[in-house]
Amino acid sequence: MDSSNSATSPEISKPKIVAGAGGYVLEDVPHLSDYIPDLTCHPNPLQDNPAYSVVKQYFVHADDTVPQKVVVHKDSPRGIHFRRAGPRQRVYFDSDEVHACIVTCGGLCPGLNTVIREIVCGLYHMYGVKKVEGIDGGYRGFYAKNTVHLDPKVVNDIHKRGGTILGTSRGGHDTSKIVDSIQDRGFNQVYIIGGDGTQRGASVIFEEIRRRGLKVSVAGIPKTIDNDIPVIDKSFGFDTAVEEAQRAINAAHVEADSIENGIGLVKLMGRYSGFIAMYATLASRDVDCCLIPESPFYLEGTGGLFEYIESRLKENGHMVIVIAEGAGQELLSESIQSMTEKDASGNKLLKDVGLWISQRIKDYFAKERKMPINLKYIDPTYMIRAVPSNASDNVYCTLLAQSAVHGAMAGYTGFTSGLVNGRQTYIPFNRITEKQNKVVITDRMWARLLSSTNQPTFWIPKVPIGDKGNEEEATELLENGICGEEGPRFS
Repeated sequence: MDSSNSATSPEISKPKIVAGAGGYVLEDVPHLSDYIPDLTCHPNPLQDNPAYSVVKQYFVHADDTVPQKVVVHKDSPRGIHFRRAGPRQRVYFDSDEVHACIVTCGGLCPGLNTVIREIVCGLYHMYGVKKVEGIDGGYRGFYAKNTVHLDPKVVNDIHKRGGTILGTSRGGHDTSKIVDSIQDRGFNQVYIIGGDGTQRGASVIFEEIRRRGLKVSVAGIPKTIDNDIPVIDKSFGFDTAVEEAQRAINAAHVEADSIENGIGLVKLMGRYSGFIAMYATLASRDVDCCLIPESPFYLEGTGGLFEYIESRLKENGHMVIVIAEGAGQELLSESIQSMTEKDASGNKLLKDVGLWISQRIKDYFAKERKMPINLKYIDPTYMIRAVPSNASDNVYCTLLAQSAVHGAMAGYTGFTSGLVNGRQTYIPFNRITEKQNKVVITDRMWARLLSSTNQPTFWIPKVPIGDKGNEEEATELLENGICGEEGPRFS
């Protein structure tokens, strides 16, 4: 989100917190009735839908919630919960009055078209909504472009294509203009698909809508191929990205294995989080070394990357290295200036660590070791982002989209549809945007990777083990987010 063009942000409403017995805490999402009195509700039309006539207890109970943590001790409090997603017995929109719009923002990700398709089909087939439009070209499309008519016929086959039929862009967020457009065009349901920056923008849009007292539901669907959005189990498109990344790793392995002292180097996505690199490494079994942003490494000296590469080449005659795009940025000599530059979404512009480390490896073995190597560098980033989603992600996109539709029809607003511990939930915007999900290198999953690749940890202890100062070092790592209390939700 480009906040530099935004009007003064409206006052942020206080989170809805409901406390219960035994340390139960519900982090609820806003509802239209919170700021619009005397709203009319209607019976849910799904009760007359033949597709759901065989479903027992299809409507979600008003008190159903999902815990954020599954593993607890017998004496621990019940902890934080989120409202369970799904259809309610009463809806706050008459089907004929709904005028919905869908917008996609940020970079491409497998599954975008599937989400668009399922929102449209869910509104049409489940609730009889006929007026659905797409916003062309991201946030700025609200005030700079015409809308795109959407119906089941238009979106019928779009899930078979990569990208987004609506177009996308970074930045362009002007809160006042966007809400003016929503109001002028008569939209009363807004579905916003995008990453953490986009969801921050959605939160500001919701707050302005609430301030104006408009009957408009704002529903977010989190999109990040890096899987760096917190709270949720995973992001849509992640499974597809891992699957496609394996193809690049396999090609790198074939190249490296077919020549003397061959090195296959694959750069994968992961600006701040190394989930794609980690899971692609675990899935492929052909990787000798995985480098991610969360785990610092060094090149020269005892226990460094160069030493490890040399030992693997002498032992196996070839090796495969996977590196996430955000790894090793602190090692790039030119990175000081680049770390201050940002793209339209507010993300730091990173140097190409793949090209840099390729050259450093070549220089080291040519000049320092006088050892001939053959290095092949593969960057499949845009090939991975542009493919259609696989079967697993297609199912997940359907669940996310339908959950968002159910929530908007039930009058909920200012929420993100997400999977928590295997259950569809409604999550407040502030929880989605409060921090980034990262690989925890003190977690079991990273230990599994180290065991699989047999690579060194590359940690450099600044204080000898047993020294009192070592505890301070560990605390500093925790505070900087390199280590943390919670591991990734795949373990």
